[in-house]
Amino acid sequence: MPLAANKTCQAVLGLRPRRTLRLASSPASASSVPRSSGWFWTPLGLVTSLSFATRFYRLQEPPHICWDETHFGKMGSYYINRTFFFDVHPPLGKMLIGLAGYLSGYNGTFPFQKPGDKYEEHNYIGMRGFCAFLGSCLIPFSYLTVLELSKSLPAAMLTAAILIFDTGCITLSQYILLDPVLMFFLMGAVFSMVKYNSCATRPFSAPWWFWLCLTGVNLAGAMGVKFVGLFVVLLVGLNTIYNLWELLGDLSLSLVTLGKHFLARVLCLIMLPLALYTAQFAVHFAVLNRSGPGDGFFSSGFQSRLIGNNLHNVSVPEYLAYGSVVTMKNLRMAGGYLHSHWHLYPEGVGARQQQVTAYLHKDLNNLWIIKKYNLNADYLDPSLPVEFVKHGDIIRLEHKETSRNLHSHQHEAPLTRKHLQVTGYGINGTGDSNDFWRIEVVGRKAGKHIKVLRSQIRLIHLATGCILGSTGKTLPKWGWEQVEVTCTPYQKESPNSLWNVEDHINPRLRNISLDVLKPSFPEILLESHMVMIRGNSGLKPKENEVTSKPWHWPINYQGLRFSGVNETDYRVYLLGNPVIWWLNLVTIGLYVIMATFISVAIKRGTHLTTERQELSRVLLHGGGLIMLGWLLHYLPFFMMGRVLYFHHYFPAMLFSSMLTGITWDVFLKFCAGMLSASSQVYNSGIVLLILLTMSSFYLFHPLSYGMIGPLASDPSSPMAGLRWLETWEF
Repeated sequence: MPLAANKTCQAVLGLRPRRTLRLASSPASASSVPRSSGWFWTPLGLVTSLSFATRFYRLQEPPHICWDETHFGKMGSYYINRTFFFDVHPPLGKMLIGLAGYLSGYNGTFPFQKPGDKYEEHNYIGMRGFCAFLGSCLIPFSYLTVLELSKSLPAAMLTAAILIFDTGCITLSQYILLDPVLMFFLMGAVFSMVKYNSCATRPFSAPWWFWLCLTGVNLAGAMGVKFVGLFVVLLVGLNTIYNLWELLGDLSLSLVTLGKHFLARVLCLIMLPLALYTAQFAVHFAVLNRSGPGDGFFSSGFQSRLIGNNLHNVSVPEYLAYGSVVTMKNLRMAGGYLHSHWHLYPEGVGARQQQVTAYLHKDLNNLWIIKKYNLNADYLDPSLPVEFVKHGDIIRLEHKETSRNLHSHQHEAPLTRKHLQVTGYGINGTGDSNDFWRIEVVGRKAGKHIKVLRSQIRLIHLATGCILGSTGKTLPKWGWEQVEVTCTPYQKESPNSLWNVEDHINPRLRNISLDVLKPSFPEILLESHMVMIRGNSGLKPKENEVTSKPWHWPINYQGLRFSGVNETDYRVYLLGNPVIWWLNLVTIGLYVIMATFISVAIKRGTHLTTERQELSRVLLHGGGLIMLGWLLHYLPFFMMGRVLYFHHYFPAMLFSSMLTGITWDVFLKFCAGMLSASSQVYNSGIVLLILLTMSSFYLFHPLSYGMIGPLASDPSSPMAGLRWLETWEF
């Protein structure tokens, strides 16, 4: 470590400056990074080779869809076919999977319908191989990160062994999933951050700029795969704030130099990631330009961009007028069109009047005529002037097919308590005062016209003050399993109570192309994020799906079936190597104890030898950074309301594995320093831990590479005796 950096660290820790660094006879010297370049590349080559060998072994097995391959493989096909779809995650991971499939000869025709479907002649190895490649890179990244933080080759080797021989990491890397893509960019960001930290004594040099820019690139990649990539953004942000705070205390730096440091970080860690993240969506929207299964999740204006959508290249009147025939689409995700039909609400469900629902498909029963509340004239009569509907007008909506008015009253809604029922009422447009609605446009002033596609409108019931909305709840069979429409008394603005006009028919008005009404790129970027966020928060477990809670994860409480259930099936089970995971869990406690003890000792002015000062710095600074990464990637899940799965813990597991390498390296060096045969104790401890990971991998490797035959509960099973917890299902 450079002398200037050592002095800075000592100043932070309150230690006295040292004159010389003598490690020749201590265990620390044996573990320091060797001077020969061959000793750097040989272990790195060994670690990388083992990583790729374990991830690519039996990659083609099983030759059928496993777990979430049914989603992400299908999405890769959508990119190849340029078909628009909706997913709750940003697009980068799926785009890269689709690109890998395209470059490897996959033609995008496999349906990816359900787990267990055989791939047959379709080329799936390219997409699996791409994910396995990125998963294999995690080990060299972690190895180099620990090596940079600890300057200890054994610590780095122990970290690499933990990740190489973890059955969970292997399983997660061998299939068409987003997790290896996410963790690749996450570890790339952490490694780049550690490298530019090490260049602190050479600011604005070429290596400093390179690692700073690469950190920003990896942050954009992590955010572009899943929103949990924001956790590593937070880690880098806190590290940056700490660095700037340290620079602020350096009185040798001028304010101009401090400004340069600040602007460099704004440019590389904020502006660059945001630009790359935005560019990912620009490519995403440009590639997926054809109508597909994701259309209905987005607004009518968004859909008008898509080739093959019924709104693409359509001409309609721009502004709403009385007498216009319209369809109204709810703005909640997959909200459906305002709909009615001849069927009545059944006995005991509010008033026995005509049903009003939200319907997800195009239908003639979605058509409504806009009329004045106090006039039932023939609006197509050319002798009458055309009158446009304006913000704040009181209107009546007449259902075109049944001639009944949109109506609400004091009866309770079918499913949602405290909401009012919405019905179709009246004969040939003649009803009562409960048919009157005030139309308002979000963000508009009174008297402004209402624009097709673009205007977001509210319909407020004049008699009760409630707002027309869709709850998203599915009605029973008497409601044809369509979506409940209610009048909500709650005034809080939400997509459930907002609508836009989609179809617009009025022969007296001049049509314009919908091209002029298409939303701009910033608008569709914002809309796509709103839809993704709502979709993420609304995720529910599928039938018979195994979910988990965050406290389950570090203790390896329960795994996930990737393939197969019965004895005759080819079974793959996602479960961490229990020896490794429990070692990581114990290490977190050991780290807290050691860090507390050393911090108190330093605070009390305890004299530490030069070697122990260096070990304390590694534990508190290097280990502290990794511990912070683990906390940021684990604790937020306790506050999430969405459904959670075991695989969500694996980014945090990368940090706990690196922490294990650093903590045990420092612990064994402290212990060895107290004994006469110091190097033998230290070396034996590291070798024992590595052998422990290897032997446990030998026992549990069938979890990753496949099992056929009796289940572990059967004494004749090769996995008999290894089901250490009742919650493990293999």
